[in-house]
Amino acid sequence: MNVMLIAVISLGAIALVLAAILYVASKKFAVYEDPRIAQVGEVLPQANCGGCGFPGCGGFADACVKASSLEGLSCPVGGQAVMAKVAGILGMAAATSEPMVAVVRCNGTCDKRPRVNLYDGAKSCAIAASLYGGETGCSYGCLGCGDCVDACGFGAIFMNPETGLPEVDEAACTACGACVKACPKAIIELRPQGKKSRRVYVSCVNKDKGAQTRKACSVGCIGCSKCLKACPFEAITIANNLAYIDPYKCKSCRKCVEECPQNTIVELNFPPRKPKVEAAAEVTVE
Repeated sequence: MNVMLIAVISLGAIALVLAAILYVASKKFAVYEDPRIAQVGEVLPQANCGGCGFPGCGGFADACVKASSLEGLSCPVGGQAVMAKVAGILGMAAATSEPMVAVVRCNGTCDKRPRVNLYDGAKSCAIAASLYGGETGCSYGCLGCGDCVDACGFGAIFMNPETGLPEVDEAACTACGACVKACPKAIIELRPQGKKSRRVYVSCVNKDKGAQTRKACSVGCIGCSKCLKACPFEAITIANNLAYIDPYKCKSCRKCVEECPQNTIVELNFPPRKPKVEAAAEVTVE
């Protein structure tokens, strides 16, 4: 028999045996995937930002299908509209979640935090934070290198060249939390957007004692407790010389703003306050 023919027949036989083995293995080790995972994935924004707490939109879709309830599951990019579609596919009730937005809790602009040294290294907050405390006397404040800007995949945060601080575009922010994770100083926080986008918060994370904080930044929190005493809703706590306003307890009365001697508490998107009218002293003529 021709040697070439024998070789072809041999290879063909080997191929058939291997094909049979692969077929049996594929059936034996087949992994079933719920078709609803693909359906949920189709309605997700495919941003793969990780803001939901899962590794991408695929991981979130898998978690939704396997969950017995959508409570605690939320897509920050798609919001309530996307979660309603997910609920419709899975036949579950859509969980309601309050819109969130990133907030920069540092108001130490260039004119309020005098420089004490100059950093001439790589333009990275992560690197700068690992090497030293920053260019100012406040070792807790923003380093200004823009790691948060680079981390945002939606163009919702940018550096203000005049203040040297990051600012958030509320309309573009999806509350994915990428900027929060990127900030080595933990000055960015996700907070409820609030009614009419109105929020009251302490724009400082400095935990030094009052005198030291005041020396480093003219608008730093000194932990004086005046705001704590002024709040009628017990929304403010003082810990480690720093005030914090609980967004879920705050009723936006803004009494704390008026009491703060350092102007550390920010009132955002509120209408201008009406000027106080001092009552004229009445003069009685007999």
